[in-house]
Amino acid sequence: MNDDERLRYSRQIALPQFGEAGLLRLADARVLSVGLGGIGSPAALYLAAGGVGRLVLNDCDRVDASNLPRQVLYRDDDLDKPKAAAAAARLQAASSALQIEVLDQRLDDSALAAAARGCDVVLDCSDNFTTRSQINRACIVSARPLVSGAAIRLEGQVAVFRHDLPGEPCYNCLYPEEDELLENCTGQGILGPVAGTIGSLMATETIKRLCDLPSDLAGKVWLYDGLAGHTRSLRLRRRHNCAACALARSD
Repeated sequence: MNDDERLRYSRQIALPQFGEAGLLRLADARVLSVGLGGIGSPAALYLAAGGVGRLVLNDCDRVDASNLPRQVLYRDDDLDKPKAAAAAARLQAASSALQIEVLDQRLDDSALAAAARGCDVVLDCSDNFTTRSQINRACIVSARPLVSGAAIRLEGQVAVFRHDLPGEPCYNCLYPEEDELLENCTGQGILGPVAGTIGSLMATETIKRLCDLPSDLAGKVWLYDGLAGHTRSLRLRRRHNCAACALARSD
C-alpha cells in the first residue's frame, strides 16, 4: 500500500476492526451487484469508494427520467443509456483503481450462477420476485453469501443469507414463491432516501462479510419504517420443504 492509498483510506484504516489488513482484503475482493437502481446505486457507490477492488455490474434496463430522484449514480445526460454502462462510468470516476465488469443483459440460471461463483459476495438489488428467486438459487448452488435488499413507499428491508455455510435459511424460506405478493414502486411509489438507507446498509454488510467481521444480521431480516423512524429484526428459520434449499442438499 502506497502513501496516497494510506491517505485516501485513512479514516477506514483508523478503525480498530479494519486497519490496513481490512483495506487489502477489500482490494482483493470481487462483488456482484444484480440491479443498479434505487438501492443498487448507493450500494455500488459506497463499495467502489470504500476500496472494493472489483465490481461486476448486472442490469439490463436503461436510465429513465423517473429514476433520477433516487438512483444516485445517474444524471440528466444519462437518460436512455444502459444503466450498467452509465453506472460503470460514474463508479470509475469515483475510484480510478476499481476494476469493473459490465453485464448488461438478463442472465439465465447458468450464467448467473457462474457470475456468482466468480465473486466473494452477491448483492440482490433487483425489483421483482422472479429475479430475486433466481439470484437466491444461484447463490445456493455457488455457495456464495447473499446480501438482499428491497425498498418501497417509506419502508425497506435487508437480509444476509450465508449460503457459504451449511444449514442456513435462504430467501425462499422467507418468501415462498406461492405466497409472494411483492409490489413494485411504479404503482406504490418510493421516497429516494429510503432506498439510499437500504443500499447503504447493504454496502456495510458486504464490507463486513469481505473483512470477516461479525454481523448480527446473518440469518435475519432487518425491517425499516422510514415514516415512523423505527427498525426491528426477525430471526429466519430454514423451511424443511424449501425447494431452493434442496438444491444445496442435492449437490
